[in-house]
Amino acid sequence: MFGYVRPYRGELKVRELEAYQSLYCGLCHTMGRRYGFLARFLLNYDFTFLAMLLTPGENLPATERRRCVACPLRGKKVCPSNSGLEIAADESVILAYWKLRDTILDGGLRERMAAGFLSLLFRRSYRRAAARRPAFDQRVRDCLEELHRLEQEGSPSLDRTADTFARILCAAAPASGDAAADRAMEQLLYHVGRWIYLVDAWDDLEEDLASGAYNPIHARFAGREREEQDYLRTTLRHSLNLALSAYELLDTGCWSGIVENVLSLGLPAVEELCFRGEWKRAGRRFPRHPK
Repeated sequence: MFGYVRPYRGELKVRELEAYQSLYCGLCHTMGRRYGFLARFLLNYDFTFLAMLLTPGENLPATERRRCVACPLRGKKVCPSNSGLEIAADESVILAYWKLRDTILDGGLRERMAAGFLSLLFRRSYRRAAARRPAFDQRVRDCLEELHRLEQEGSPSLDRTADTFARILCAAAPASGDAAADRAMEQLLYHVGRWIYLVDAWDDLEEDLASGAYNPIHARFAGREREEQDYLRTTLRHSLNLALSAYELLDTGCWSGIVENVLSLGLPAVEELCFRGEWKRAGRRFPRHPK
């Protein structure tokens, strides 16, 4: 998956960093419990962010130490499973499965073969997740089909292509019954989703040009990508500003400091590394604030 939605850890308080890590580990354990060990390999930071938004509360959640494959001797402090983690786990599986199916349609031969094998491996998990979250499954299916059509047409529109992915994340949070809060949540997730799609398109630009795969930035600017960086950075910053505005209307409780850190520091730092061509090398060492 993507993995762009991360906090800038150096600016988090110690207790916030520990809480974030426990939530990340809690999502891993929840995915394992609901879908088996292999599902843990679908874990990503983007859905950890969603789990934060869906796990509000006045106090950071209590943790419990559990065994961990990555840290077998000491184990990890883990946030116990809750409804927010379960939703994030289910939707992680659904989106990962459909991204694999999309790769089978659009990828190179080696990518199609790998995606075909993995989609078979995760088919049972996907079916269980889809049965639990049918509305989200249908949204993902419809939006990726629409995106595939736009790619086949070679659409030069950044807005239309980014909108299809943004609408997937927009549907990731179930309705709470509070119309104003639901609208703010939808806008927050929509603009984060739009940002993810466009940053990912820039990050993959060189690889897509080399392979001849569709890339919306190349389709829009046709060889003038570097000259139009300012335009793209402006539309990305616009999405982040709108996401921050939506966040201000939400009560994220004990997670507010981390959510704000992600939106105002983490995402801009990731974006800078992507535009400097350093993200793929810096991924595991992030965050290191660009100089």
